[in-house]
Amino acid sequence: MAALITGGAKRLGRAMALHLASKGHDVVIHYSSSESDAEATAKAARAFGVKATIVHADLLDTEDTETLVDRAVAAIGSSLDVLINNASIFEYDTLETATLESWDRHINSNLRAPVFLTQAFAKQVSKAVKDENNEPVAGACVINMVDMRVRKLTPEFATYTLAKAGLWAFTQTAAQFLAPDIRVNAIGPGPTMQGTRQTAEHFAKQRAATILERGSNPDEICKALDFLLEIDGLTGQLICLDGGQHLAWETPDVLGVE
Repeated sequence: MAALITGGAKRLGRAMALHLASKGHDVVIHYSSSESDAEATAKAARAFGVKATIVHADLLDTEDTETLVDRAVAAIGSSLDVLINNASIFEYDTLETATLESWDRHINSNLRAPVFLTQAFAKQVSKAVKDENNEPVAGACVINMVDMRVRKLTPEFATYTLAKAGLWAFTQTAAQFLAPDIRVNAIGPGPTMQGTRQTAEHFAKQRAATILERGSNPDEICKALDFLLEIDGLTGQLICLDGGQHLAWETPDVLGVE
């Protein structure tokens, strides 16, 4: 078993890479600019007795993206059975401030790259095998890291949200096209790890503002990952781990402060 995790050097990518390693998966850790972090994650993964290697790719670059899966297979020495499309650009804009550059950065990183990585991944996956009931069991899985924002649209982070909404649509259409050989699902994190633009106080308030008055944690993301990888009859689904943030109803009009 071998997994490719894009953006696997840090944060949630690192957590998922180490979790898979702890479960016996060999891991290929993709990075763009965080080589030392990727090496540290690979070293930590090897402590679980698995193979772990790193592969560089700029997912805004067409050639880097098109060759990443083949290079990952060559680096780990086996075919891949898990692809986690985790790498993402998250920059602020609105309909008023969006530019062609911000559009291209978000679409190319957060949608184009996952689409064509999935295409390349599918080419090296074996056909589904039959179980004891003579029903096919997919031999591979794609997990797309989406965002709870696709369930609760706002005018903020416009091109980022459009790209993630496209990735959620792709999750469903890819699940249709790649069945029964590959299952495709998505995770939509809410407030899980403090953002680089956030203060600790703002992050705490964001978590407390969910309907469960809490966010999620990396270990919960990894539990959802296990679920999606283990359930043979599950495809085309999105699990939002956001403390119910996407269900929040106390909007300004409800609160009388519009």
